[in-house]
Amino acid sequence: MTSAVGLYETKNLALNNPWDPATEETPLVVYGGASAVGAYAIQLANRSKIHPIIAVAGRGIPFVESLIDRSKGDAIVDYREGDDAVVEGIKKALGGKKLFYAYDAISEHNSYINLGKVLEVGGRITNVLPVPEGAIPSGIHQTRTSVGDVFRDEYRDFARVHFGNIKEGLEAGWLKPHPHEVVPGGLAGIEKGLTDLKAGKASAVKYVFRISETPKL
Repeated sequence: MTSAVGLYETKNLALNNPWDPATEETPLVVYGGASAVGAYAIQLANRSKIHPIIAVAGRGIPFVESLIDRSKGDAIVDYREGDDAVVEGIKKALGGKKLFYAYDAISEHNSYINLGKVLEVGGRITNVLPVPEGAIPSGIHQTRTSVGDVFRDEYRDFARVHFGNIKEGLEAGWLKPHPHEVVPGGLAGIEKGLTDLKAGKASAVKYVFRISETPKL
C-alpha cells in the first residue's frame, strides 16, 4: 500500500491507476528497486503500463531483473558504481526522454540528490523518508509518502479500492511478495537476523522467524 500511495495519490506522483493504464510513454525512476516498497512500485507500475521503468539497485539486481520488461525500454542502474554513474546511467536509460516522475524508496545516501539532477522542472518526486529542506531543486513537486494516509477519511475510498486491487493482484499472480528466508532458531535467530541487516546482507529478501522453532520454548 505504501507503493500505491506514492504512485497514485494525487498529491504524490498521481500516475495512472491500473484500471486506467497509461496510453503513452511515461518514464519512471524507482530508486531502490530491490527494496520491498520499490519492488511493489515496479509491479504496480507495470500493471499501469507505465514504461520505461528505470530501477536503481545494487546487490538485488538479479531480483529486479525479474520484475522489469526490457522490451518496453525498462532498465537497471547500479548504484554501487557511485553517484555520478547513477546520474549518467539514468540519463542514458532515458535516451533523451524527459523525466517527470521518481519514486525514491530509499531517501538516503544521496538518492534524492541524484534524482534532483535528472528530474525536469515541473516533475514530481516522492520520498519514503524526510529529506533536508532545500535538497530538492525548486520547480520540482516533492512529497513524503506516508501509508498512514489510508486511515484518513479523505482517503477512505482510495484505500478500499487499492487494497482490493492488491488482493486481486496477489490472487491472480501479477503481484508477487518479496522473497523470504527462514532464519534458523526461531526467536534465538533474531540477533543473527539483525546483524545481517546491519551488514547489508538482506538485499531483496525478507527474514522470517518461526517462533515454534525457538529452543526450550
